[in-house]
Amino acid sequence: MLKISVFGKQGCGRCDSTKSKLTHFLSQWQLERVVQLVFHDMDTEDGRAEGAFYDVAEVPMTVVEREGREVARWDGEIPDSHAVRLVLQEGAHAAAN
Repeated sequence: MLKISVFGKQGCGRCDSTKSKLTHFLSQWQLERVVQLVFHDMDTEDGRAEGAFYDVAEVPMTVVEREGREVARWDGEIPDSHAVRLVLQEGAHAAAN
């Protein structure tokens, strides 16, 4: 299974935009069943702990993992739509094989 972790803060425009964009694409590309999307609020203790594990330096930060291994990462930026699609398609294909 693929997992997308978004690290951000409540009320952060770029963080909200990243979450909305990824949610929209997962729905549009019909990948909700094979991709787990998780938001980690960096203003909470749990979010900061998870962020420390991933070395989050700035938000939003997005990490795509397949079987626990990082396959893509965007630090401090909203992921590019084309790049996200390529990573997810490659990951979904690899998971199916």
